[in-house]
Amino acid sequence: MSEDQRKDTPKTRGRLIAAAAKLFQEKGYAATGLSEILAASGAPKGSLYHFFPGGKADLAAAAMAAAGAAMVAELHRCMARTKTAAQAVEAYAAQLAVWLEQSEFRRGCPVATVALEEAPGDTAVALAARDALMGAQAALADFLAQQGLGETPAQRLAAHTMAALEGALILARITKDAGPVRSAGRQVAALIEAEVAG
Repeated sequence: MSEDQRKDTPKTRGRLIAAAAKLFQEKGYAATGLSEILAASGAPKGSLYHFFPGGKADLAAAAMAAAGAAMVAELHRCMARTKTAAQAVEAYAAQLAVWLEQSEFRRGCPVATVALEEAPGDTAVALAARDALMGAQAALADFLAQQGLGETPAQRLAAHTMAALEGALILARITKDAGPVRSAGRQVAALIEAEVAG
């Protein structure tokens, strides 16, 4: 391997993961072929098996982990620019709605499309999708706990929030209307405010 190839190694792996995550988000796991991922990433075929010896399954697991990390990062950005958990959730929902609209409703949650297709199951892909969603839920639960809720109420409310937003994303994508996502964000924010105040 040349020096240039060694320098490009992290970029190539990242391009493969980004391309796979986007295609899985749009089309699902089964309907996405490796040739499409390679074409979208611009990476040579040999590099896929170099980075992901298990092929598509290994790549999908990495894509789910990256998508989950991106969800948590966006939640943290929303938390950093707002004062309360309720405001952060409403801001997060608003951002999800914008992304959905910008994709012309082709892309919903970066994890849910694969999670629904693979569940129930204990494959590496299913487990990675579950871990991605649970990571976002845990980040929200931690923030709710910082707002003064006990650990159990914070976890329960975080689970409810994720369920509401994920369901709203599916409905919005089907109807090609981001209104349900914004509405879910407002409703959950009101519930969080009431829980924190109570």
